[in-house]
Amino acid sequence: MKLTYNWQAVTALALSAFALTQLNIIGSAINANYFPNAKEDLIATTLVKEGLTAAALVALSAILSMSGGNKSALTFAFGLLAHLGALQLLGTLSFAEGSASLGYFATLAASWLLAWRLVTVLSGDGSRGSGEGWMGRLGVPALFGLWILILWEAITRGAGVPFVLLPPPSAIGVRLMSSLPILAADFRQTVLKAVLFGFFVGSFSGFLTAIPADRFKFLSDGLLPIGNMVSALPIIGIAPVMVIWFGFDWQSKAAVVIVMTFFPMLVNTIEGLKAAGDMERDLMRTYASSHWQTLFKLRLPAALPFVFNALKINSTLAMIGAIVAEFFGTPVVGMGFRISTEVGRMNLDMVWAEIALAAIVGSLFYGAIALLERAATFWHPSYR
Repeated sequence: MKLTYNWQAVTALALSAFALTQLNIIGSAINANYFPNAKEDLIATTLVKEGLTAAALVALSAILSMSGGNKSALTFAFGLLAHLGALQLLGTLSFAEGSASLGYFATLAASWLLAWRLVTVLSGDGSRGSGEGWMGRLGVPALFGLWILILWEAITRGAGVPFVLLPPPSAIGVRLMSSLPILAADFRQTVLKAVLFGFFVGSFSGFLTAIPADRFKFLSDGLLPIGNMVSALPIIGIAPVMVIWFGFDWQSKAAVVIVMTFFPMLVNTIEGLKAAGDMERDLMRTYASSHWQTLFKLRLPAALPFVFNALKINSTLAMIGAIVAEFFGTPVVGMGFRISTEVGRMNLDMVWAEIALAAIVGSLFYGAIALLERAATFWHPSYR
């Protein structure tokens, strides 16, 4: 069998070999205070078997990753075994949280290195033009995100990290599913009211203001310094003022979002309107085009990449602005309100459930704008 050496596989093989020499993969897991004496030996034996099985799977995966032959089949085989080893390792924590030994962390590190090797192979080993297939576009990000969760779960539970410092993803997921009515109400208050209204009003008004600012130089000269100043203002300085002006309901949070999204759109649109080249402008002049014809047929289409760049920036700013603004006064509902309240109650799983909801909503919002950008600017060189 021909072996192809790479540092991830060699290191993973060494770590899993070390783990196989450890009879106590979980360490001093069995505690008489928690388990009846009659079951101690059975639990201990089960834990050792599961831990050693995980290390053996990872070792076999490391050997396969260095083997020659059918590259696709071997990639699937060693990737599957490495992940089975990681899942087997997580299974040992059901009776032994906070009791992980060096063998446990060695197996975890080895499995992670093989996952690193897997995404390297799927993305084409970093060669130019590789990773363009569906596995490169979807598989690699999915595996990367999966391993963030695996490492988070394995380290927090295996090392016994206090729940108040960092709860494991499994606890956050359970709380997320058990609190859907509360999260739905917070979503409606924060996203459907404050974020969407503020995002569209702020972005649209910034776009409309950029058109006369491009036409009349004194407007751009006057507005851009103000935009730079407002962009430098902290949210915690704007939010209390807006709460005083517009009240405690969602209108004050939408006002914060409008302020935060107006100037990024204004600045990007003004710059985008300058993107059309001199040759294209001269061509429009030879056609005796008016200012408005040149604007709508040449300059605005050329400015679309800048406009969508502002929309993507604003999609994240809108979520941040609305959530932070709710810290300074809101009805008894909302994502920011829930985070600030549950932190005081030390319900960290609920706090992280709200954070996970905000991350999911923000990612979907950003992704929707990116898809719309791809459809509207298909002619741009970046999509050819």
